[in-house]
Amino acid sequence: MFLNVHSSYSLKYGTQSIDQLIATARHLGIHQMVLTDINNSTGAVEFIRECYKQGIAKEADEIHRGNIPYQIKPVAGIEFRIDNKLLYVGIARNKEGMRELNEFLSHHNIYNIPLPEVPPQMENVYIIYPFHKTFNQTLKANEYVGIRGKQLNLLYKHPLLARKEKLLVWHPVTVADKITYRLHEYFRAIEFNTLLSKVPEEQKCDPDEFLIPEAELTQQFEQYPFIVQNTQKLINSCDLSVYFEDTATPSSKNKFFYTEDFEGDKKMLRELAEKGLKCRYGENNAIAIKRLEKELRIIELKNFCAYFLITYDIVRYAMYERGFYHVGRGSGANSIVAYCLRITDVDPIDLDLYFERFLHEKRTSPPDFDIDFSWDEREVIQRYIFERYPKWHVAFLGTMSTFKDRAIIREIGKVMGLPKEEIDSFTDPTKERENLLNATYQKLLAVHRYMKSMPNQRSIHAGGILISQEPITYYTALDMPPKGFPTVQWDMYEAEAIGYEKFDILSQRGIGHIREAVQLIKKNKGKDIDIHDFPAFKKDHKLNDILKQGQPIGCFYIESPAMRQLLKKLKCDNYLTLVAASSIIRPGVASSGMMKSYIERYHAPEKVVYLCEVMKERLSETYGVMVYQEDVIKVCHYFAGLDLADADILRKAMSGKYRSKLAFDELINKFKFSARKEGHSEELINEVWRQISSFAGYSFSKAHSASFAVESYQSLYLKTYYPMEFMVAVLNNYGGFYSRWVYVHELQKTGARVHLPCVNQSDEVVTITGEDAYLGFIGIQGLEEKNIRTIPQERKANGQYLDLEDFVKRSCISLEQAIILIRLGALRFAGKDRKTLLWDVHNYLGFKQKKVNHAELFKISYKTYQLPALMDSELENAYTELELLGYPLNYKMFNFLKTPYRGDVMTADLHKHLGKTVRMVGNYVCEKTVHTIKNTKMWFGTFLDANGDFFDTTHFPNTTPMYPFKGKGCYLILGKVVEDFGFQSIEVLKFAKLDIRMNPVAI
Repeated sequence: MFLNVHSSYSLKYGTQSIDQLIATARHLGIHQMVLTDINNSTGAVEFIRECYKQGIAKEADEIHRGNIPYQIKPVAGIEFRIDNKLLYVGIARNKEGMRELNEFLSHHNIYNIPLPEVPPQMENVYIIYPFHKTFNQTLKANEYVGIRGKQLNLLYKHPLLARKEKLLVWHPVTVADKITYRLHEYFRAIEFNTLLSKVPEEQKCDPDEFLIPEAELTQQFEQYPFIVQNTQKLINSCDLSVYFEDTATPSSKNKFFYTEDFEGDKKMLRELAEKGLKCRYGENNAIAIKRLEKELRIIELKNFCAYFLITYDIVRYAMYERGFYHVGRGSGANSIVAYCLRITDVDPIDLDLYFERFLHEKRTSPPDFDIDFSWDEREVIQRYIFERYPKWHVAFLGTMSTFKDRAIIREIGKVMGLPKEEIDSFTDPTKERENLLNATYQKLLAVHRYMKSMPNQRSIHAGGILISQEPITYYTALDMPPKGFPTVQWDMYEAEAIGYEKFDILSQRGIGHIREAVQLIKKNKGKDIDIHDFPAFKKDHKLNDILKQGQPIGCFYIESPAMRQLLKKLKCDNYLTLVAASSIIRPGVASSGMMKSYIERYHAPEKVVYLCEVMKERLSETYGVMVYQEDVIKVCHYFAGLDLADADILRKAMSGKYRSKLAFDELINKFKFSARKEGHSEELINEVWRQISSFAGYSFSKAHSASFAVESYQSLYLKTYYPMEFMVAVLNNYGGFYSRWVYVHELQKTGARVHLPCVNQSDEVVTITGEDAYLGFIGIQGLEEKNIRTIPQERKANGQYLDLEDFVKRSCISLEQAIILIRLGALRFAGKDRKTLLWDVHNYLGFKQKKVNHAELFKISYKTYQLPALMDSELENAYTELELLGYPLNYKMFNFLKTPYRGDVMTADLHKHLGKTVRMVGNYVCEKTVHTIKNTKMWFGTFLDANGDFFDTTHFPNTTPMYPFKGKGCYLILGKVVEDFGFQSIEVLKFAKLDIRMNPVAI
């Protein structure tokens, strides 16, 4: 009877989750509902699924209570609005009707076409218009009019009475009670960015839009029983039960076949895998062949041949048709098939990686590959996928953000009409304690508590793409976000519940560093680099020595201060140790004590006491610490005797991804029962289980760590042997851990001569020829995009600029933009100092001069003036560079200081002063804030000394508030030199930012 039910997926309108709606309906004895969210079908399949699931779950309980069990009949549709005006509601008669509705909405979303006042004919859809006093519209066979109980008095002598069969019961549902109606008002105020009191009434629902017993609803229409009969007849004719799959694992909705059929896929996958096997392992490698056969059997059994082949096709296109570089990472690197198809570059045999971590016979959730491309090439790959597969069969995965972010408190305060100062104080974390005593703040928190779990807005997943066997529009309408690709209206969790496996096409800057470095080496040195020769890289002593020193600046994630410290503490000089470091560096591991435990055991392996021989045999590589998720699987398999599939299920359950406590307890019992059968004592079993419990939640996929380590070695190779080209590539692709000036500093350390931008030498990005590197126009603050692009284009097309006059005429630059370039020295080729050029440029572009935007037949001479000598100081130029680049190029930050003092100790000599209190002067690089167990804050700092070497500081809660960080600049640091596993740092006692010489222009 309820034809127009809104859930919280009617964003900033509906106030109840789907679970709440169904639970309320069951409580009231309601038998049918139609979910019709506004301009979306996000919750349609979820609603159908949950109605049936709750019915099944409640059936036994109902019988036990002596009640007749029943199931709410779920029907779905979409409410169509334009500019918040209700146009009509579409209700799907069946699955085809759902597709028609979704494609109708999708078409208008994708092509940004306003919804029509009257929808097109849809064969399997009922259209319901709202009742109006002057309703005169001609109705088609599938079109009806919904009338509310309070509108029945308007039917007297109404034209619609002549067509009684077209009238339906109309009782919209939006809220649950008076409290949620108030919440609805807050939503509408936030939507319209206005005060609660100023939301127009027509933009709010009626206060009575909540579920009521069916008998109460039909009683409102007792004088018009035919309206009730019409409504019941319409609902009875709808059937969406096909959407419910009564199994733990829904059938796959992804594209079934890559070729014409399953046999074709099997044949193609086997041929590609066997060809790749010979390439990777040579002829007749018995271990690799056995592993390949095992994986192919499981892939075929789980019907994932097409999934592998589609991923292979993406990688094939990237590598061979576009020349792109990629990294396959995540648990997919556990697969030898993926390795042979070049989806990944991680050898699972070499690293003892278990395929079961990726896929096994008992796995209920679909696996997925994570494929990284360079940040500026990913869109090419995405576009290929969307063009490769038919319309409505490919879409981006969506995400749904909620109101959980405390920043929404600011929005609530605004609609309440609170002054900005008061709102600012409420969002200031330092005033949390006093705010809790404020009644207005308490009210804000109460509102936030109600809305924080509710959907706020739909967005796009970081990289997930769905490729569907049948049109995706059977399951969702599509949005068109700014990114420019159709996107489903639900997230990855709903995708998994429906039966979709996503293809993760991701990006990272580190791949751009590698790709461009290889190109620059070819151009600058004439050498071709095989960047995929990883087996040689990991044995290279020079690369491993850089790892051991902990100085891989610019090299992917291993350049961060925390990772540099860990590498030095481990004296990391090999691939396996780097793989382990990549895992234990993760957040949460340090606080668990696992990182410290691993480092201690790494340095004293002879002191490690293993619980039993099995633990020693399986965990000796990680010194008894379960660093990886694969270690958990190993222990469960070899110690307890669980098969590898059950071992992975238990591993996943322990990572918090198991929903049923009962099923989880059964797994624990199975582990212990199986371990007893292996002959282990109860005491040993309990201790092994305790260790599994301790480590499982923190362990990381070894395959994922190995993928990161491969990329790190590739970066290390380039930085070690071609440091100039590599650092230029890092600068041009951004995305590193540090500020840009750190990488410029690192480029200078390679011996490159780094020059300021020059209109006759620079391009948009940093360039290098021989040992001369020119900064690009990108990065000059205030320089417009068109000038960044056209200045080098004009120079390449028509030759170098001859002088300032020639540059002004050919570049068509404005006075303001020319001043930026002159101040930065970009026109120094003209042979005049910056101030003289600033004076001269007004001859050509002064306010009274006409801008020249065309070629001249004859050179026009301008009047010249004799200028007095103009002073140009190094300090003033450094300040200009600081303003326009964000850093001075050749003027050290230390030279800004008033004092010549550079500290008593340099980084290189810290090891000579262990336990002593020293004074150092450091140029601020970065800082990190962490929370202690006592919920206080401490800080870790990174600095460069006057010699350009990094050193690190620790700031405990009792010192830093008194001596705080104050941003960029040089600091005088008093602290104690401490050492942890060979890594020296400073425990700060006092800390102050040093005074600098002022800009001469400002004096």
